[in-house]
Amino acid sequence: MEWTGARYADTPTVEASTWIDADPERVWDLVSDIELMPTFSNELKAVEWADGADRPRTGARFVGHNEHEAFGQWSTTSQIVACDRPREFAWAVGEIDNPSATWRFRLKPRDGGTLLSFWMRMGPGRSGLSVAIDSMPDKEEKIVFVRMREFEAAITKTLAALKRLAERGVR
Repeated sequence: MEWTGARYADTPTVEASTWIDADPERVWDLVSDIELMPTFSNELKAVEWADGADRPRTGARFVGHNEHEAFGQWSTTSQIVACDRPREFAWAVGEIDNPSATWRFRLKPRDGGTLLSFWMRMGPGRSGLSVAIDSMPDKEEKIVFVRMREFEAAITKTLAALKRLAERGVR
């Protein structure tokens, strides 16, 4: 990721894609399994369904438990905002109308497999990062840039892990 000079209010985004030698239904089963995601992440430690939800559907909520060496431990509640099997799975973190982040998988059939894209947008709602920015406003662009690079690395790692897992069943 190259320097962008983005501020939090700019709602910066990052996205990466990979081709997977598996059909979209197989890939969908993996990306929509919220309890699987912590196995790919250095930061997300555990996830559980909330409010009686037990499967992915638009409006379902889940709680994620996170840990980061600079930010400590925290939990967030997310709501699924898109659940279109086998094309799109997305969730908003925090308030649905003003999320601290939005994450989205998009799946497209391609060349006998699946083109999987993983995208995220920071903000516009406040997050733990907002506290760091509040205490060091002159460093906001650097704080945002470093965090977006971390998200880019996490997205790339997650895509590689999903690819390995999905292809294990087809090769």
